[in-house]
Order: sequence, then structure tokens, then C-alpha cells
Amino acid sequence: MEAAELARGGSHVVLATGTASGKSLAFQLPALSAVLAERRPNGRRGATVLYLSPTKALAQDQLNALAGLGVPGLAACTHDGDSPREQRDWARDHAEYVLTNPDMLHHSLLPGHARWAGFFSRLRYVVVDECHHYRGVFGAHVSLVLRRLRRVCAHYGAEPTFVLASATVAEPEASAARLTGLEVRPVVDDGSARGAVALGLWEPPFTGLEGENGAPVRRSTTAEVADLLADLVADDVRTLAFVRSRKGAEAVAVTAARHLDEAVPGLGRSVAAYRGGYLPEDRRALEAALRDGRLRGVAATNALELGIDVSGLDAVLMAGFPGTRAGMWQQVGRAGRRGTDALAVLVARDDPLDTYLVTHPEALVGTPVEATVFDPGNPYVVGPHLCAAAAELPLTTADLPLFGPAAHEGVDALTAAGLLRRRPAGWFWTDRSRASDLADLRSTGGRPVDLVEAETGRVVGTVDASSAHSTVHEGAVYLHQGETYLVRSLDLDDHVAVLERADPPYTTTAREVTDIAIVEELAAEAWGRARLSFGSVQVAHQVVSFLKRRIPSQEIVAEEPLQLPERTLETRAVWWTVPPGLLAASGLDAADLPGAAHAAEHASIGLLPLFATCDRWDIGGVSTALHPDTGQLTVFVYDGHPGGAGFAEHGFGKARAWLGATREAIASCQCESGCPSCVQSPKCGNGNNPLDKAGAVRLLDLLLAG
Repeated sequence: MEAAELARGGSHVVLATGTASGKSLAFQLPALSAVLAERRPNGRRGATVLYLSPTKALAQDQLNALAGLGVPGLAACTHDGDSPREQRDWARDHAEYVLTNPDMLHHSLLPGHARWAGFFSRLRYVVVDECHHYRGVFGAHVSLVLRRLRRVCAHYGAEPTFVLASATVAEPEASAARLTGLEVRPVVDDGSARGAVALGLWEPPFTGLEGENGAPVRRSTTAEVADLLADLVADDVRTLAFVRSRKGAEAVAVTAARHLDEAVPGLGRSVAAYRGGYLPEDRRALEAALRDGRLRGVAATNALELGIDVSGLDAVLMAGFPGTRAGMWQQVGRAGRRGTDALAVLVARDDPLDTYLVTHPEALVGTPVEATVFDPGNPYVVGPHLCAAAAELPLTTADLPLFGPAAHEGVDALTAAGLLRRRPAGWFWTDRSRASDLADLRSTGGRPVDLVEAETGRVVGTVDASSAHSTVHEGAVYLHQGETYLVRSLDLDDHVAVLERADPPYTTTAREVTDIAIVEELAAEAWGRARLSFGSVQVAHQVVSFLKRRIPSQEIVAEEPLQLPERTLETRAVWWTVPPGLLAASGLDAADLPGAAHAAEHASIGLLPLFATCDRWDIGGVSTALHPDTGQLTVFVYDGHPGGAGFAEHGFGKARAWLGATREAIASCQCESGCPSCVQSPKCGNGNNPLDKAGAVRLLDLLLAG
């Protein structure tokens, strides 16, 4: 009630209480009260509400919850990619409560604000649900979309109250303020009843097989989760298994169903997969079957993580750490949502972070969730939104503070580039194209590459421009929605990769050469004779070849050369240096330094997501025994996004804990000389060579002693 009263009084609020604690009521009460109180005598809308969620599934779930409240005559509907045209038109002209996502707000509602004038002029509440999800570059984009929303509302005389909600947001007041640009009141007291949750940590055993460079191989996480799912469903335990990939979710569901049918014919029909890519009606049918108990087991991607209210679930399985403690507790919270006891099991993947967590449970239990990391001042993010804002309404000097300190420099650069034109009334968008297309909220930037099926000519998907060189180069094996393709050609000028269906007996991995140059050191700390730094860097990448690995052993059977252009990335990095004299005094042999630094780099990339809300694929690294800019052994970890995403900066601030955990993850791994659970990386462009596990521990000991 505290949050509802604050919102009703016009205060911007962030509600940070546990799963199933009544957060929805906190924004529904003031919002629906305003809708009913201000409804005009002829029944037409007098006040409107905009609800934003990261996923379409969550918006649909909230719509079902609204329908269940029985509010008389409530005109509510979703407005997203699943909505038919007539529903979108009706929402624009009549809806009182519109449920959508930041992408539709960015690409549809704000560019077409003149047609939505009636809705925006009466907007009383903006609900930002699951606000912890807005992090990294995505969070920076959404923060600027919300500022554009505030500007458009002000144009129509509205000043809506923002209500943000999450069960797992750290530093809620600061995070919500950074996201909205407003002063926000936090509500964190949670008096709701809840059952006990038993959390199990499960590490798959070694198989006895050897992988890359002779490393031991563990049983796959998906195989372990499929077995557990089948066992739990067979015991009538309603279970939700979270799997990181679409293909993995399908594999877990199929394998579990096969095991169940072998035990009791027909029982496999009580298990299904749920993931993106399904038709809307199929997703709704699966959600209903899960709620009413026809399905007793579901293998899902994180589309079901974000707030889908499924009562009666008994257990949750997680195929690998979701990347953040916040994400993990969101998934755990899907079970026992009606005050009952529940079971959650985290099955570790073969990587350093999961290895560290199963051997250090204190890092999960009793430890605060991570801060939401994003940088709304990133110039590579601000620029496209300044263009979009100018296309919506001419930008004035008075508008610029809304977009942060980089806005003044940004409009000058955009004007010089011819994208904006200065007039007495402000800056105008000059191009005939849609300015909103300059920013893909969930992409790293650049025009995506279309994946075209050779046999049919249809576009089956896209990949980010930044990853095209390494994933869809000529000869690459590419998996898309469970189908295997061989890339016939990649045209970087036309942004098209041509694929053909194939079933080769191998996978492919790109080999990449990476150089890094320090542009500016922005902060530094002396660690004894060693040094920790943070600053701007320029990273040069070039994919030079790809490896073919035999299935299932992953033995390298061939290396094929490639001729692809070099790419450069201006970003932010954290790095540490150790002078030659200190290395020599420690007894570390000069011949072992490249492998020690390389192993420490891999493991530190794997552990950074524990301290900054990122994925290991959001960041990169470079290590060298002698870097030309420092003259010393140097290990870099950098943000994989233009301008940076805040991850490296957060790593700098948490460096002692981060690098200490890195050292422990390497030392606690059961392998002898290095494996994917500690120092090998699936994204290494050098074939995980050289790597020195023991040397990495000694090197990190030397650094941390300072």
C-alpha cells in the first residue's frame, strides 16, 4: 500500500520487493483508480496508462491479470509485434491501458505520436515492470527512450507518474533514477508470506573423454537437466527448466519426454518446450496448459523468467547460471509462488563462473544482487536517440539536458554530419528515412546481416553486424531454430549471408587476431608495484581462419583461411600490469608468462558477470607478456560495445573481489592443467593456446598481494 499511496500522490516510485509480493497491485490500484475516476460521462477515456515490459509474454500475462480484476468497461489491450493491425488502431484511438514493450514505444508509438496525441495527452501513469532487465547497452537505449517519452508527453501537456517494479533490482533508487532521469522514491519493505526454497548446486561429472588440447569433458548440462526434469515429472513434481538457448530448450524437452515415454507410454505428452519463435497462439496455449496443470514439465528460455505468474509450480531447474544473481532469483521465484515450499536446482555449465559458484555457494546465498550497469551517456547510444527525438519534435537547447552531458556535443556532430539541420526553432531531422531505425535497442549497433536460405530465397533470421564475421563467414556451420545450415557466402557490402541446409559432421569456430591500443587512461590504482587501470581503448579485430571440429569429440580436423577486413572498436577497458622486475623476483619463468596471462584473462572474463550485470559474450579480452603501450605484462578486459557499456568500469570498481574470485575459480577446478570449467574459453580466437593454469594462479597471487 505504501507504493500505491506514493504513486497516487504523484511521486515516482520503484518497488523492489520479492516475487509474488503484490507488486502488480501497487501500480494497478492507483492506475485503475485514475482511469475510473477520470472517465468522461460518455464513457470515453479520461486518463490513460502505459505499461512497459521486456517481453511480450509478460505483457500478455498482465493483460490476463487485468481481465481477472473485473474492472467495469476497462479498455485494455497489448500493442506489440503479435497484435493485428485493427487491434493496434483500436488501442491508439480507444485504449485506456496499453501494454507494450520499449521496442514498440521506440519504433511505433513515439515516431507516430501525433496519431497517439489523445493517449499521450491523458497519460497519468507509466509502469516499467521488471526494471532490473534494463542493463548494458539495452538499458542505456531504454533510458533514452523513456526520456523521449517524457518529452513527447510534455509536448501534449502531460507529466505522467513513473512506477518501476522488480523483485531483484539492486540499489533500486539509484538504478530507477538513472533509467528514468527522475527522482524516484524506493519501497523495499516486503511483508508477504512465502515458503522455504531449497537450492541445490549440481556439477555434472567428467565423462572420461578428452576435448580441446586434451582437456577433460564433463557430461553436458542439457543432458543432466533433461534427466532431472524427467525424474521430477515422473514423481508428479510440476517443474520448469530454464535453458539458455532455443535449441537447448527443445533438446531438453524432447529428451525428457523420451525418458518418460520409456517409463510410462504417453507420459511424455506432459512435457513441452517454450521459447521465442513460436506463433503467438501457440505460446498462449502453452502458458494456459502450464497454468491449469495439463503440462507438468516445461523447458523454457528466459521468456518465462520475467514475471509469468504460474501458480502451483513445485520446482525450477536452471541449465547453467543465468548470468546474474538477479536473473537466478527471478527464475527461482517461478516456483512456490503461492506460499508453498519449493525446490530449485542450478546445474553448472562447463565454465569458470559456474565452477566458482558451485564451490562457493556463499556467493549466491546471502549476497546482494548485482547493481544494474548501463551508461545512458554513451555517445554511440545518445546520437541515434537525438536523431529520433529531432524527428519526433524539433530539438531545442532547453531539451538537451534531458539527454545528458553528451547531448550538446552530439547535436553538433550530427549537424556537421548532415543528419540534423539547425533552424531558429531548433534542430530538425533531415533524412527521409525513419530516424528510429538508427537504434536497435537490443543490438550492438550497425545494420544487421540478413540470413537468406539459398533454396527458397527467404530471410530466415538476422545476426548483429558485430558478430557476422565470426558466426556467418563463408564455410561456417550455423544453427538457427534447431536447423543446421552451412554458410555459402557472406556479402558485407549488401549485409547478406546465404545459407544452405546441411548436416556436416563438424562444427566451426572462427580464429581471430586482436590488437588493443590504449587511447586514454581515465583512472588508476597502484597495487604495490603492479597497477590497475581503466580507460578508453581501440580494439582491432580480424577473423583470419576457422577451425573445423569433429562431432562429438570436438577434435580439430582442419583449419581453413579466410580473408575478411579488419574491424575497429572504440570502447572502454579495465587492465592490469605487472612490471618485469616483479615477475622475475616471483620466480615466474618468462616462457610461461604468455600462457599464464592468457589463462588469467579467460577466467577473469568468465567471472566478471558475477560483479557486473553482463554476459561473457558482452565483453572481450587481450593479454600479452609485453604490451607496447605499457612496456609490461598486461591483461585487458573490454566492453564489446562501441563507447562502452559500463561493465569494464564496474569491474575496475570491484577489481579486488573480481580478481580474487577469478583466482579461486581456477584453483578450485578439479582438472590438472586447464579445462572449460576454469581457463578454456569457447570464444578464444587462438584455439585456447597457450594456457598455463598453474601460472595463472601464481600470477593472480602476485597481483592480489599488492
